[in-house]
Amino acid sequence: MYDSHVCYFPDYLNSGKVIFMKTIIIASQKGGSGKTTLVSHLAVEAERIGDGPVWIIDTDRQGTLSRWHGQREADTPQRADVPFSKLSAALIALEKQHATYCFIDTAPALSEQNANLLRMADLVLIPVRPSPADLWAVSETVEQVKSAGKPLLFVITQAKPQASITAQTVAVLSQHGQVAQAFIADRVPYAAAMTSGRTAPEIGPKSPTAVEIAELWVCVKSCFHEIRKVANG
Repeated sequence: MYDSHVCYFPDYLNSGKVIFMKTIIIASQKGGSGKTTLVSHLAVEAERIGDGPVWIIDTDRQGTLSRWHGQREADTPQRADVPFSKLSAALIALEKQHATYCFIDTAPALSEQNANLLRMADLVLIPVRPSPADLWAVSETVEQVKSAGKPLLFVITQAKPQASITAQTVAVLSQHGQVAQAFIADRVPYAAAMTSGRTAPEIGPKSPTAVEIAELWVCVKSCFHEIRKVANG
């Protein structure tokens, strides 16, 4: 079925002015780390504050992000339905369509496809739950990102802010890269909103979730300022 909210890319590229689009890839080999929640919430937040046009791409065969988007009534963010073999060309096409950000959800695996995906990133977000199992699993994801030579930002998800394990997780991750100061707490509204194609802040605009996501998006955007400083020497 054709989805009017989805762009189906043809074999040719659309013409138009090329602008710099930032590609943000969310990666973690650990299932259940919150990748799809991160993509959907940050993409919606970026659109909300006027940082769009924002696009999302789902490369996970489970298709959770695509199902969320299919339930969504709002026109934004838009989703690009494109095979992996044409992903690089699709990103160029999105730039020509004046996209500002593209978020890419990935499968929880250390695959060659994910390795190739990381090479397309301007920034890689690695969601990590504050648990020993997640910390044990994160090292291989970090190694893959660093092998691709890409900047990364850890995002603590499903956190209990006052729990000691959260502080311990931050301390461990800080040895491998930057950790976002804003956390995604363990709150029911995040999962509840996803079932209806919305985000937690859309359901509760003045809720703690709205504050968390707004602060997290500021953290993510600040990474690009740091990357620019490094690039300029």
